Amino acid sequence: MTPTTSNKDAIITCRNVSIAYGRQEVIHDVSLEIPRGSFLPFVGPNGAGKTTLLRAILGLIRPRRGEIITPFGTSPPGYVPQHRTIDPLYPVSVRQIAAMGLYPKLGWWRRGPKKLRLTVQKALEEFGLGDHANKIFSELSGGMKQKAMLARAFVSGADVFIMDEPTSQLDEKSEKEVFAHLLRLNRDEGKTVLMAVHGMHEVLELPARICLVEHGRVRLAETSDVFPARPASPGNTANDNSVKGGR
Repeated sequence: MTPTTSNKDAIITCRNVSIAYGRQEVIHDVSLEIPRGSFLPFVGPNGAGKTTLLRAILGLIRPRRGEIITPFGTSPPGYVPQHRTIDPLYPVSVRQIAAMGLYPKLGWWRRGPKKLRLTVQKALEEFGLGDHANKIFSELSGGMKQKAMLARAFVSGADVFIMDEPTSQLDEKSEKEVFAHLLRLNRDEGKTVLMAVHGMHEVLELPARICLVEHGRVRLAETSDVFPARPASPGNTANDNSVKGGR
């Protein structure tokens, strides 16, 4: 990936990107410009290509064609994969999972200054994990595992957060808490948030602009056009930067 953006507004640019697994092309000719400070849910059914496209933006998958331009070479993103990507047999504590977000600052397993250790503890407490910091990750429920992964991303201080269904395995109360954290980061701190979501109820609680992924095709849309019954909500006021894109 090229380590610079194409213009001063776009923090991520996809130019005619196609992605394949072997001979099967799963993402077809995607072009997107995502401005700094956007809040952009990637919406679509399972298997549509949401995770594949986000992993390509992260640099974990090389496109078959086209280019993806990001600043991640010098400013790594905060990434929240689905918690199932952590080996349940690896004996790592909840605190250690969260502290992994400090890797860009400290390197693996180095003991950081007190301020950074407090940053980890604060993130754990904000997600209701303060009393579980010394537990082994594999001992947690699915929802608490996901919260630990979110805490890891938040302590990184990244400018871009990329999240793969970050509220999977969460109950309704925890889901709303997570979305509140994401919206606060976007509105109050100007963070760019990209996230794959699956359920329609999740989309209805989020800002009006979405990235719709269907059968490997990608387009930007207004939520009201895709889900006409979307109710008005005072919560749908996140940063409304213009996102350009299409197939």
